[in-house]
Amino acid sequence: MILDNIHNHFENLVYEEIQRYQAKQGRTFSDHALEDVACLALNHLPARYVRHSVDIAFYLTPKEHADMDQQVSDAVAVAFDLVVLHPHQD
Repeated sequence: MILDNIHNHFENLVYEEIQRYQAKQGRTFSDHALEDVACLALNHLPARYVRHSVDIAFYLTPKEHADMDQQVSDAVAVAFDLVVLHPHQD
């Protein structure tokens, strides 16, 4: 199916930022909490669908890359704050 090769570029960026955030906090979170963080962060970011991540890297200026990284960092930080304030109840 053609959609198998398409993904939201922000998904990998959010995943990487979640890993960095956890390391900085010196704390690990449950899989449920991390899934909530990822969903919340991605819902606060625009969708940037690509076939290959290098596609987007080729067309962005250094400032656009920096802005995108900052957007991801901010979205993940806000998402962690929300998840910590309102933990997932199983």
